[in-house]
Amino acid sequence: MSRRSVNEAQGAHDASAAAIAPRAPLNVARRPDPVTERPVVRWILIGVALLFLALFLVVPLVSVFYQAFSKGIGFYFESLADPDALSAIKLTVITAAIAVPLNLVFGLVASWCIAKFEFRGKALLTTLIDLPFSVSPVISGLIYVLMFGAQGWFGPWLEDHNVQIIFAVPGIVLATIFVTFPFVARELIPLMQAQGNDEEEAAHVLGASGWQIFRRVTLPNIKWGLLYGVILCNARAMGEFGAVSVVSGHIRGQTDTMPLHVEILYNEYNFSAAFAVASVLALLALVTLGLKLLAERHMSAELSDARDVPAYAGPIAQAAQTSPRASASINTTHAPQQHPLKQGEL
Repeated sequence: MSRRSVNEAQGAHDASAAAIAPRAPLNVARRPDPVTERPVVRWILIGVALLFLALFLVVPLVSVFYQAFSKGIGFYFESLADPDALSAIKLTVITAAIAVPLNLVFGLVASWCIAKFEFRGKALLTTLIDLPFSVSPVISGLIYVLMFGAQGWFGPWLEDHNVQIIFAVPGIVLATIFVTFPFVARELIPLMQAQGNDEEEAAHVLGASGWQIFRRVTLPNIKWGLLYGVILCNARAMGEFGAVSVVSGHIRGQTDTMPLHVEILYNEYNFSAAFAVASVLALLALVTLGLKLLAERHMSAELSDARDVPAYAGPIAQAAQTSPRASASINTTHAPQQHPLKQGEL
């Protein structure tokens, strides 16, 4: 082959490679700053926000701990060691230990159904999940009294069988479950919808069972969103006042949770003891806030990754990125095909 033919072939190859290679964007200028306010206006807005945060968050929080230790650290621990205070702390922990795992199971099941399947009544189920957000906790507690109280629908039957729900621990647990069950589901549903079904469908095609798909594919992808929902659910369970106040009966040392015990101490003008118990709730709130920020950061990263992942990036797409000739052959030999599984067939 002559030198001229070799040069022509090389030139044709370079031209085809240049046509296939992605071109650099023509407009590489820096985007303008979307913020058009003057620096003075920005500092005023930031100052107002910080002032509002200090007055309505930092100052009350500092006041709680100041009042709690106003009579000394000895009185602080004596207040927490009081039998009624220990009973309130124990009941709060027991209630959260029962309500949070049950809401965890419900949230996983509900989010899996809503995000992965299409079925009749899906919109109704989503609406019912949001019901506790629109109903006052006091109203929800009153509903349980009307159902399980002495004069309620099931009251005579429960009394005949010596079962007590209202003014007892079961009523407190039921009221707490009702006001907290949306939190886990509401955090998982948008995350699972953004991630889509591609990985689950691929695992199903490879022969994985439903449990294997959930344990090895779905659960690792939603772990931070799940933790985020559990944190919010636990915080609401420990700090719930309205619904628990209606169904508890305020029996001191038996059916008083920490928020109810703080109210009793405050009404008795025992301010230092009330703030001592309240400081425990404040510490739990601070720990919850830290865990919430950690989970929120990881969940935001997962959401952004889910939106950036292409719908299908299998071996054919990878070959097209590495081989220019493969991209031309794909258009002719691999026409667009339907995925063997449709949504909801897992």
